[in-house]
Amino acid sequence: MNGNTSILQIENLNYSIEQKQILHNISFDVKEGEFLSILGPSGCGKTTILRLLIGLLIPDSGKILKCGQDITQCHPSKRGMGIVFQNYALFENMTAFENIEYALKFNPKYKTRSKQIVNDLLSQMNLTEHADKKPVNLSGGQQQRVAIARTLAVNPDIILFDEPMSALDVETRLILRKELKELQNKYKNTMIYITHDQEEAFAMSDRIMVMGKGKIHQIDTPANLIHFPADEYVAQFVGKNLRLKIDSLLKHLDC
Repeated sequence: MNGNTSILQIENLNYSIEQKQILHNISFDVKEGEFLSILGPSGCGKTTILRLLIGLLIPDSGKILKCGQDITQCHPSKRGMGIVFQNYALFENMTAFENIEYALKFNPKYKTRSKQIVNDLLSQMNLTEHADKKPVNLSGGQQQRVAIARTLAVNPDIILFDEPMSALDVETRLILRKELKELQNKYKNTMIYITHDQEEAFAMSDRIMVMGKGKIHQIDTPANLIHFPADEYVAQFVGKNLRLKIDSLLKHLDC
């Protein structure tokens, strides 16, 4: 992380659908260069937060500030953020190379070096030999690498991830976790990562925001969540569930 400088400040966000309150006075900040995971069960509102940040939804009330500027009503293209979806969202009629390059075509500053940027990212994501393949001929892990590379191509200030590994097998997820952290170290992006998996959040995050039923229960370092849970919900959802996963693994190992 780059010191304690906040790149995002979220102030009292509320959001509802058909009179049902989805988010209740959500406030938090994100540090520049931080890897922040938003952790919670399905239906707790974590993906709604992501969609509000990127501009796909507009809150009922509250503010989103980026570098001190109010971007609450800004168009997604004006926010300096990129998003990687769970379902990859690739163009099926384009090759891996073309999918990544597509993000660069509409920005004049990348025009003269777009092919070099794409080739560098293909190499970084171990996709060079798959550059000419269309999504149907790529594995799930390879498709997700293309999606990540496409987002990185325009070098956004902040990258949002909507449970990007939930559909992948365990081995591929472990490899992608490592690659994602290496990419963050190289490009210095701020990353906000949505997940319901405690192990995944703990493996990658500088801080974790624990959510339940549209509210933030605690935002803290992984160590503090374990040793100093803010309430019983955090103790159960984080500590107990993580311990169960560890104990289940240890049963099958000679320790």
